[in-house]
Amino acid sequence: MPADTQHPCFPQPDTQSIRLWKYMDFTKFVALLDHSSLFFCRADLFRDPFEGSYSKANVALRPQIYKDLPQEQRERMLEQQERFAKWIREWTYISCWHANQFESAAMWDLYAKTDEAVAIETTYEKLAAALSGDAYLGVVRYIDYQTEWLPEGNTFYPFVHKRSSFEHEREVRAVIQDLPVENNQIAVGRPNDTSGRNVEVSLDSLIDTVHVSPTSPAWLMELVSNVAGRYGLKCTVRRSDLYSSPVF
Repeated sequence: MPADTQHPCFPQPDTQSIRLWKYMDFTKFVALLDHSSLFFCRADLFRDPFEGSYSKANVALRPQIYKDLPQEQRERMLEQQERFAKWIREWTYISCWHANQFESAAMWDLYAKTDEAVAIETTYEKLAAALSGDAYLGVVRYIDYQTEWLPEGNTFYPFVHKRSSFEHEREVRAVIQDLPVENNQIAVGRPNDTSGRNVEVSLDSLIDTVHVSPTSPAWLMELVSNVAGRYGLKCTVRRSDLYSSPVF
């Protein structure tokens, strides 16, 4: 069963054939091959401290939105909501992808911190097909967290919105929420002792091309090809020509 692309919280791209890229250093590429899995990182471990948060506009507008509730009940509800929203980030797992028809020089610089890096290229349709049904897939929406209301009423909303400052990422996200349960109730407050989870996928079905960093040393291209071959990966491996010699 493929990833869920019908959930109302997850906007869909204009076309399922949109190209997706994941930039990573060589060691993460080897881990991808070794586990035959995509790593989904815990949301609270991302660099952006706003992951899973609501906007300041939400805080300002909530008294008006929930004005029909008695004040004591409203305050108790909002306190519980804040505590739950902080905690649920530990149990929300995310795989991030860059949507672009072409490779991105900015993404090489941002997410491949070393010259010994690669990018895997696929399509939205293939990613959806490769994932299981407990993953939800969609396009991130970028809003002004100072002035714009971030929808409430579903725990997925804060994980498919980011601040406008990150629009350059053009992010597509696969999201899994797996909350702990005890005595048939969500065990709110239970800590998560893992950093994420590996989700097994068919790499041959997923990956169209492996791109080796345009600034990589010459030997890395051969190494990436050899390693991919040893793990049985059948896709094309090529060195990026992003910084090849121009013509005049």
